[in-house]
Amino acid sequence: MAADTICIRGLKGIPEILPGMNLGEKILSALEQAGIKIAGSAGSAGPADAIVVVVAQKVVSKSEGCLIRLDEVVPSVQARAWARAHHKDPRVVEVVLQQARRVVRMDRGVLIAETHHGFVCANAGVDTSNAPEGTVVLLPPDPDKSAKDLRQVLEAGCRRQVGVIISDTFGRPWRLGLTNVAIGVSGLSAFIDYRGQVDSFGRSLQATTMATADELAGAAELVMGKTAGVPAALIEGFHDGCTAGSGREMIRPAEDDLFR
Repeated sequence: MAADTICIRGLKGIPEILPGMNLGEKILSALEQAGIKIAGSAGSAGPADAIVVVVAQKVVSKSEGCLIRLDEVVPSVQARAWARAHHKDPRVVEVVLQQARRVVRMDRGVLIAETHHGFVCANAGVDTSNAPEGTVVLLPPDPDKSAKDLRQVLEAGCRRQVGVIISDTFGRPWRLGLTNVAIGVSGLSAFIDYRGQVDSFGRSLQATTMATADELAGAAELVMGKTAGVPAALIEGFHDGCTAGSGREMIRPAEDDLFR
């Protein structure tokens, strides 16, 4: 369902997130600053007031304690050899290997791996940027659950339907540049399926399924940035009426992957 107008705003005022912090409450405070009525405010919201909140994976992981101290990591022989050949930290390489279900490619200093979730990405999602000194940040163990948990807090606070997308930055095999994609989804569909509809020339669409959640995640990155300290974005004007989407359903099954 196409929206006539979508408004995307970065949610400012969210502090540095530490393990154990209630991320949902911090986002609610930021939403209130952005003008979204919170429980206890006057007035009520209806279905037309549904919103989508895109949250950077990094702050979700931090709030859930998905951090590893590098001084506690003992690199394997394989990790040491790879790190020595490509001038990497062997401890970081070891964490990547531990987080990988399978290594897709190790070449020219680039390590592409399939995570335990099924995502195929650089370094199995292990990240050293915006991480406390001496640590690396891992992906949440269940991004869909993380999205659902946040959604429950936000819907209770906002008294309206809230869709939540957990976003992360992935490379693309056929194009240069990175983009944000949805790794966790709750409260909206991950796709818009146009199959069976007809185009402007009357032809039936056969294979057009748009990755809506990825599109929203990528658009939200434009107001979140990587260095601005804005880990979440508010999207108004998009409402597909669905509550059953997930990030897991966006993973291409192995039997349909032509490049395995």
